[in-house]
Amino acid sequence: MPIHYTPIAHAAGRRLRPGVTLIEAVVALGIISLIALVVGAFQRDIFLVSGFLQDSLLAQQDLRRTLKAFSAEARSLSPSGAGAYPIAAANPNDFAFYSDTDSDGLRERIRYFLDGTNLKKGVIVPGGAPAVYDPANETVATVIRNVISTTTPIFEYYDTTYNGVSPPLSQPVDTLAIRLVKVTVTVDRNPSRPPPPVTLTTQISLRNLKDNL
Repeated sequence: MPIHYTPIAHAAGRRLRPGVTLIEAVVALGIISLIALVVGAFQRDIFLVSGFLQDSLLAQQDLRRTLKAFSAEARSLSPSGAGAYPIAAANPNDFAFYSDTDSDGLRERIRYFLDGTNLKKGVIVPGGAPAVYDPANETVATVIRNVISTTTPIFEYYDTTYNGVSPPLSQPVDTLAIRLVKVTVTVDRNPSRPPPPVTLTTQISLRNLKDNL
């Protein structure tokens, strides 16, 4: 018997073929958008963390470089070219002394001091004979930025009785009693966001002033 084709059967066949409805398309688009947002947020967090770590590493490098230079200069302090005592000033946030920093035979006046949020270094090269240290000739450079205030002074001073836990000398300090200088610097580029502050501490024994051997 011959089979007759009807439009109804053809229409039913079309309805049975798989396809994507409007609802399925919307759901798929939503999932893709959500994945894109998650990936974007993840990448942003990676960039932020990378930036925080870089800031922290740079701060530590600046601190270590400066404290290393300071330590070398302070250990070799000596009387000025005019015969003045090796330590010129010893305050909580500034320390001045004489030292031949460039091995040229001249003892420069070195001053480390806090100016706002910057730790600066001032150098006066003496002139004349006997040597004269003119403050007008001081060259000043910033050595550490973004220094924050803490309960610990930048400079603390100790005498020959220091045993590692004894308290520092009281201000005003008798410069003749100083035998060790402790330096503590805390840096925070942006206190309102990570990373946390970076603090480095070093102790310098003033070998040219030792009298307890």
